[in-house]
Amino acid sequence: MTTHDASASPSVPAPAPAPAPAPALAATATATAGPAVQLARRALGQLLDRRVWAPGSQLPGERALAQRVGVSRSSLRQALALLETEGRVHSSPQRGWFVATDVVSEPPSVLKSFTDIARDRGLTATARVLRREVRPAGYEESARLRIAPAAEVLEVVRVRGLDDVPVCLDTTVLVRSRAQALEDVDLTDRSLFAELEARAGVRVMHSTYTARADGAQPLEAELLRVPPGTPVLVGEEVTYDQTDTPVLLGRAVYRGDAYRLEATLHRSSD
Repeated sequence: MTTHDASASPSVPAPAPAPAPAPALAATATATAGPAVQLARRALGQLLDRRVWAPGSQLPGERALAQRVGVSRSSLRQALALLETEGRVHSSPQRGWFVATDVVSEPPSVLKSFTDIARDRGLTATARVLRREVRPAGYEESARLRIAPAAEVLEVVRVRGLDDVPVCLDTTVLVRSRAQALEDVDLTDRSLFAELEARAGVRVMHSTYTARADGAQPLEAELLRVPPGTPVLVGEEVTYDQTDTPVLLGRAVYRGDAYRLEATLHRSSD
């Protein structure tokens, strides 16, 4: 899932980030940025890599940052905006810019794999396969995946972790006819999204996602190394490819102290 394949360091969440553009728009913005903006982006990225500022902390003022990296404040703002699309910093109205925290979070309105989110935060994503089997789809599964009742699906159950700390119990159900290439692939410490695209030519593009709070069941608690009943966040999704065809169903149980869901909400014009 995001599974989406979605850091396991508990920390105080920083102020909510502003809406980020879609990945394609972010890539375009990066490619068209001027030399000064690119210079500032690289310099700030290096400072963030070195953890000059702690996760969740406020960055120095724009004037001081601009002087530090040797660009104008206008170029600095553009560089910060690019870093925001990468999930590395975010702004808070009237307060300034903040370093992203190490808590796992789905970037607002952006679908990323668990592996991508971990990489963005300088962490190592891990995956331990608990079960992989081919079976008939249940009635509800077949309806959501738009396949015939009892058509074959591939179910993969994994424990996802960050720097060897288990944070998510992930169950993914894929349409077998489209994911057969994954049946014999070692998915240990690998991104399912990346393998699906590389081996089956299926590119995940968007998903419908729901989340609810719950208490960890005994097996979930054991796998996530928390006491039974500990708060967890259960995320469920239907994920679609580039042709808007359902590819997989995902269910992820996240430790409550290691995951945060962010969303961009718009008020109705009515």
